[in-house]
Amino acid sequence: MSKGPGLFLDIGKKAKDLLTKDYLSDHRFSVSTCSESGVALTTTAAKKGGYSSGDVAAQYKYKNTFVDVKVDTESNISAILAVADIVPSSRTIATLKFPNYESGKLEFQYFHPHASLTAAVGLNQAPPVDVSLTLGTPTFALGAEAGYETTSGKLIKYTAGITVTKPDSCASVILGDKGDTIKVSYIHYLDQLKRTAAVGEISRKFSTNENIFTVGGSYGIDSLTLLKMKLNNHGTLGAVLQHEVIPKSLVTISSEFDTRALDRTPRFGVSLALKP
Repeated sequence: MSKGPGLFLDIGKKAKDLLTKDYLSDHRFSVSTCSESGVALTTTAAKKGGYSSGDVAAQYKYKNTFVDVKVDTESNISAILAVADIVPSSRTIATLKFPNYESGKLEFQYFHPHASLTAAVGLNQAPPVDVSLTLGTPTFALGAEAGYETTSGKLIKYTAGITVTKPDSCASVILGDKGDTIKVSYIHYLDQLKRTAAVGEISRKFSTNENIFTVGGSYGIDSLTLLKMKLNNHGTLGAVLQHEVIPKSLVTISSEFDTRALDRTPRFGVSLALKP
């Protein structure tokens, strides 16, 4: 793949990942293992709203091919097949679900040193079509995304974004929901390894005058331990503690609670990722 501006979905992704990745919104325990042959297996048990659920996922990567299959307790099966370089500098992704066949889609991604293009079509009788285009460089990029509904012949979504990336920071602006929502994010790295960082994100919905402001960050306690925290203007506080118990094997403990309702039971999650 060429080192170009990246996909449209990469705009604002660095700040989003720092504020959402590894954070759990329910009581959850998961264990992941990975073999030397490239097969990864993940088992998850979760409890949310008094209801218990679980799923098993398996991933396999070989050369330019990646396969991901997930089965949950309700016998729903989802599968992702991704193949790179069928056409040079491209990736083709097929998503299939059972028994909900109509939610499947086929996506094509093309990468160029100064542009990227994605096109996705649903696998049903009246398939929706999504297209995105990003122009620029790894330092500066702008892009747009649109969704077209073939049954009505109307655009069901359109989004635009711009991002500026420097070695120690990244700022992004995304205008979405057909121009009804604007989201601005900024992340600044405080060390060369990018383990310690500060991030802020503000989102405004014009139709309701609703604002959501979130601040957070990460701190590398040592080479094996990482602490992350976030707080939004609704009083939701989240924390993640991640420790590498043995090389490439991580234990992650996550918690979230409402500072405006301290009588409520905080939510906790634990995950264990084992790799050879």
